[in-house]
Amino acid sequence: RRHGVPMAVSTDLNPGTSPLRSLLLAANQACTLFRLTPEEAVAGITRHAAGALGLADHKGRIAVGADADLVAFAIGHPAELCYWLGGHRPAATWRSGRRA
Repeated sequence: RRHGVPMAVSTDLNPGTSPLRSLLLAANQACTLFRLTPEEAVAGITRHAAGALGLADHKGRIAVGADADLVAFAIGHPAELCYWLGGHRPAATWRSGRRA
């Protein structure tokens, strides 16, 4: 934060060394272990992760011209995604602009 470096949040799922597959658990850990706010964790999962992968021109944001890959949750505040472990399933998903 102090240096303005975007913080990406991800799982790095790898059966040999990183068995974490839940992106929401990674968000929880980002908040509890690294003191990110829920809004920072969501930005880390979306916009900053896309930037870290060199995909920021068409991924990680909702905008005209961006790929429409989206997950919607029935929540009132981003903190709910980072707090309830295993408590949220997507309400809807879209891949390439089509509801999945």
